[in-house]
Amino acid sequence: MLKRFIFLSVITLTTSSCVSSKLYKELESKYSNLKSDYDELSGNNDQEMLQKKELEQQLVTLQASYDEVQSERDRLTQEVAALQKKYDNLDAAYTALEQNSSKSIEENAQKNRELLAQLEAKEQALAAENERLMRLEADMQERAQRIAELEALISAKDQAMTNLKNAISNALTAFEGKGLTIEQRDGKVYVSMENKLLFKSGSWAVGIEGKKAIMQLGNVLGENPEIAVLIEGHTDNVPFSSGGQVANNWDLSTKRATAIIAILSENKNINLENLTAAGRGEFAPIATNKTKEGKAKNRRIEVVLTPKLDEISKLLNNN
Repeated sequence: MLKRFIFLSVITLTTSSCVSSKLYKELESKYSNLKSDYDELSGNNDQEMLQKKELEQQLVTLQASYDEVQSERDRLTQEVAALQKKYDNLDAAYTALEQNSSKSIEENAQKNRELLAQLEAKEQALAAENERLMRLEADMQERAQRIAELEALISAKDQAMTNLKNAISNALTAFEGKGLTIEQRDGKVYVSMENKLLFKSGSWAVGIEGKKAIMQLGNVLGENPEIAVLIEGHTDNVPFSSGGQVANNWDLSTKRATAIIAILSENKNINLENLTAAGRGEFAPIATNKTKEGKAKNRRIEVVLTPKLDEISKLLNNN
């Protein structure tokens, strides 16, 4: 369905938009590539969190194995001590009976040999368990270190996103109370701007006040080159029916997202490969469309900022 609407958008823009067909195709191509990168990054983030949980579970399993081996070692140590005591008793008895018949001496000697053989076997088993215990300890330490490194990287990413959120909040202070919200969740930062700050009804031309806000946001993004930026356009559920250059709400939301990309592209410090534009139409509301206030909240541009996870992926692949 998404491909069909993108195709319709390309045809519409090619025939009647003020933007040239070549520029739009380039933006469309970048959108496709960056959307794929974005999906891959999101998938990698989920995979990394899953692997972290798996490593933690493995650590719990290794701890249980470690405790089991340690218990076995203690048991064998006790058996060795008991056999040693038996051996000492028999050795004393052997000495006492040494003056007795050769038959008794031979019987005691045989028992001694059997006990010595048992003692040697237990000592070998104990040595093997000690070696296994050492291997388990080393494996546990290695996995604990990997978990610590992953937690440190994830914590650093979260702190970087917190710093980014604070920087954006400071940069956009002048627009508070004008339909702007900034929040951080699931390791990402979401900047939401209602259309009343950016566009007139039915238009995708960004107003003067809205352009200032986008340029201020672009200044912060230019200082954070390791952030993937997804620009999502959203509408309410009222069908767009004016015709002309816009086919429907989905088309309008795509044009608005692309208009924001165009403003950010003017900032030479922003890596254009980090930018993705997407139109969501009325299909991702954040409020009810049954009230005037709810519809106003749904008509918005949402900027989703995601950290790149190359370092975490590299750590997982190297181990």
